[in-house]
Amino acid sequence: MLDNKSRKALNSLFVEHNFTDYKWIKTEEIVTSQWVRMKCMFGCDSCGSASCFPNVPAVDECERFFNEYDEAAIFHIEETIQKSHYSHEWVNKVNQRLFDVERTVFLAGYYRAYGMFMAKCRFCDPCMRVRSKCLHPLKSRPTPEGLGVDVFATARNVGYTIDVLNKPEGCMNRYALLLVE
Repeated sequence: MLDNKSRKALNSLFVEHNFTDYKWIKTEEIVTSQWVRMKCMFGCDSCGSASCFPNVPAVDECERFFNEYDEAAIFHIEETIQKSHYSHEWVNKVNQRLFDVERTVFLAGYYRAYGMFMAKCRFCDPCMRVRSKCLHPLKSRPTPEGLGVDVFATARNVGYTIDVLNKPEGCMNRYALLLVE
């Protein structure tokens, strides 16, 4: 469990990386579910990429992994999209910032820091689709959904808003996680 001094130092690091909308949560508030993996397998165009299923552990292994931590930061990332499309460039910039904050936290002495991207890793275009052929294996990360996290339930558990976009444009709420110990 992080003490107040550690949390304050980490809060400063998050702000340095332009993450100002986040909350500290207990990892027991992270909801995992097998249905999320089924949606990944049958309904997500990221399925088969180097940092998604089948290149990630089974949901029960992911749940055990989360249970090895006490706390996490959940980052809220908001973007207004138009015509059912958001920029791959924007995704890459946000994912790079998420990677950078994880690395900064690690270098600050939190050696167990582990982050998850808010959207599919797009550092390689096209994705090599096999982990062993990934061009950026040290910085690619799965999404919370890729690890079986029900992002809707998890975000709502801690008071964040998240809804299905039912029209081709609007405000999209995305979430990323950083496990810290």
